[in-house]
Amino acid sequence: MNEILGYLGLGLMLSLSGIGSAYGTTIAANAAEGALKVNPEKKGNYLVLSALPATQGIYGFVAFFMWLTHDLAVQGPILFGIGISVGLVCMLSAIRQGQVCANGIVGVSQGHDVFTTTLIYAALPEFYAILGLVGAIMSALML
Repeated sequence: MNEILGYLGLGLMLSLSGIGSAYGTTIAANAAEGALKVNPEKKGNYLVLSALPATQGIYGFVAFFMWLTHDLAVQGPILFGIGISVGLVCMLSAIRQGQVCANGIVGVSQGHDVFTTTLIYAALPEFYAILGLVGAIMSALML
């Protein structure tokens, strides 16, 4: 049973963070597609803002990789808790970051100077995904 919980934790860590990044980048990229019709000269800014939510999927993968070598038969319940925690934090922060970036993309396309400000606002939900990753790494190193 412990081993099953461990594998579920690994799966949730990887899949939820990836799902969040997929949603977040899609939200921002949809805004970018519309913005290209209004102000195509800013496509570099749109690309950067659209790509930001992809980092949470990377964090989930790094946490997943850190836990692969652990004994799931012994640490399965712990890994399940860590996996669902990291997965949910990364998923929700990526989705919300995508929404922040989408709003920034719309502002940039309308001629407002909000690119740098949007990067700062987008870093706020990212911070919590980073904390989740750090927690997963610290627990992997301690156990």
